Amino acid sequence: METSRVGFCLLLCTIFMVVPVSIGQLTSTETRLLFQVQKLLEYPEVLQGWTKWTNFCYLPHSPSLKIVCANSRVTEITIVGNRSSPANVVPGSGPQCLSGKFSMDSLFTVLTKFSSLRVLSLVSLGLWGPLPPKINRFHSLQALNMTSNFISGRIPKQIASFQNLTSLVLADNLFNGSVPDLTGLPLLKVVNLGGNLLGPQFPSLSQSLVSITLSNNSFRSQIPSGLKKFNQLQRLDISSNKLVGPLPSFLLSLASIQYLNLAQNQLSGALASTTDCSNNLSFVDISNNLLIGKLPSCIGSNSRNKTVISSWNCLSTGNSNRQHPYSFCNKEALAVKPVESKEQEEPGINLGLILGIIGGVVAIAGAIALLMFVIIRRSRTTEDANYDERSIVDKMSVRSSPKPPIDSKIEDATNNFNPSNFMGEGSQGQLYKGWLVDGSVVVVKCLKLQQKHAPQNLMQHMEVLSKLRHRHLVSVLGHCIVTYQDHPNVASTVFVVFEHISNGSLRDHLTDWKKKEILKWPQRMAITIGAARGVQFLHTGISPGIYGNDLKIDNILLDETLTPKISNYNIPLPLKTGSESPLSNRLTSDENEKEDIYQLGVLLLQAITGKLVTFSNELDGLKLELEKSLAEGPSKLRGVIDPSIRGTFADESMKTTVEFAINCLSKDSTKRPSIEDVLWNLQYSIQVQEGWASSGNLATHM
Repeated sequence: METSRVGFCLLLCTIFMVVPVSIGQLTSTETRLLFQVQKLLEYPEVLQGWTKWTNFCYLPHSPSLKIVCANSRVTEITIVGNRSSPANVVPGSGPQCLSGKFSMDSLFTVLTKFSSLRVLSLVSLGLWGPLPPKINRFHSLQALNMTSNFISGRIPKQIASFQNLTSLVLADNLFNGSVPDLTGLPLLKVVNLGGNLLGPQFPSLSQSLVSITLSNNSFRSQIPSGLKKFNQLQRLDISSNKLVGPLPSFLLSLASIQYLNLAQNQLSGALASTTDCSNNLSFVDISNNLLIGKLPSCIGSNSRNKTVISSWNCLSTGNSNRQHPYSFCNKEALAVKPVESKEQEEPGINLGLILGIIGGVVAIAGAIALLMFVIIRRSRTTEDANYDERSIVDKMSVRSSPKPPIDSKIEDATNNFNPSNFMGEGSQGQLYKGWLVDGSVVVVKCLKLQQKHAPQNLMQHMEVLSKLRHRHLVSVLGHCIVTYQDHPNVASTVFVVFEHISNGSLRDHLTDWKKKEILKWPQRMAITIGAARGVQFLHTGISPGIYGNDLKIDNILLDETLTPKISNYNIPLPLKTGSESPLSNRLTSDENEKEDIYQLGVLLLQAITGKLVTFSNELDGLKLELEKSLAEGPSKLRGVIDPSIRGTFADESMKTTVEFAINCLSKDSTKRPSIEDVLWNLQYSIQVQEGWASSGNLATHM
């Protein structure tokens, strides 16, 4: 592993040492351009020290700012801000995007005037909007890094013309659609496109690559056999996608491969027992797939000097307690289907419609079945979708269980509506469980629109919501908007498709004694602070914020690692001019913000006591009991705490959390803390807990 890290670091050093150290004084033109960049980036903290006397070619060394000059021209610009990406909001940092006045086009109009620019790195600056085609004006670019921003749309095909490009890093953004063909870039060594919405086809890449990172995207094809020609490849991370088909054994034997991460996909079948591994291979993660049989000896019993993670497959080797039964993988493998390649893709990509065309994954009986019949016969999708009615019907697959797709005709499709898929009534509409054509389980929320809603802005609004990504939110995968032929400007129903979290809710874990035993105090603290971070993102991570969320204990879902994800959060729909709107009425927003804080207080109370609250009098009773125990001392407080977590918490950590939970439940909403205060106090409580635990404390006072 150490050899792998050293080799990769040397590679990066080689890439970025192509630019010489600063020499000389900048021309007045390029000096003015730098000040324009400062203004267009809205004066980030790292650039606030610039004045007319600043010598840009001799700036002090800083990991956040680097300007390199050669022959009186800028050859490198590296600026690292303190804003975060959609999935990693920094607590208390406020809105993460630049203001509505920001223009990506204007920024690149200025940047492309640096005629000798070789390295451009703009990281964590809150950039938003698509990269403009004028990016092709860079004639000498060797390295491009735009990590941790909110850049959306397709990756411009013009990037494929950068013949000198050695490193392309666009991780943690909102890019979607297919990746440009990069096979024609002979010098390309590093590609990192992780943490986006790219897919579904695996991209065509240059065989010169040394490092490929495509993790946390939406690739749903098979792993291409062409990768066997990548003899220089040292690192491959394609984890957390929906890749299907067999795991190609040649990946293990690539000449230079050191690091291989294929976890969290839908790879199936068995690896040949005679598979050989590269001598350089030091890390392999194939966990959470659908693999069967035995591991090859080179990553099995004889895998000395290798880190191998193979849990949660259906393998017959290793720890059987961390493997699914064979029937699980067999059933799931039958349900998945690779995406067929298209000779020509349509311009742009509508993520909502690609997933929304599942139409009927939900089990809707009676009137809904009739509605869908009318929709297919009489409706049309919005003009922005670029799909006609026939193409949607042809792609539709309605299923009540994970089995091969049935006939796409609507008459056949409605016969499969099954009431058993009904999951309940959410705060905004009915929820149904369904399956996409690739076997993925999803949850569909049906939103009925009213006359006060503005259908003209609905598509754009839903596109923004579909791009929301945060670790502690259940992701919106797509949507489908239904309109009538007779009334083309009136949308009647929005079907919103969410990811499905199968490990249950916080309620499930607090009511099941086996699951409850897992949730000691540190785990409960991690869950509550995760939920609070999700709320903070909804409030401040986007503009305008989303308030009035349904933060009940049933809606805090936990994945396999106990990471909390807020489900059933509010989906504000645009209203007609003159209608009262929570998106534009700040008073309503403030009230809803404090309501969210109140519900976080209810969550904290239930996590502390292990008791579920259904009625307000039960909540008032618990709150009063905790207030009395605080006044009477630590021993009384311990008596009110959930018995299953006694001995696992520091008294000061518990006391701080209880006090803060009570503040969140203040009847006077103006006295409730802000979401930033909630996070600060929870983090303080965790720090106290960690200090107590690191000192080796046990339950000596219990």
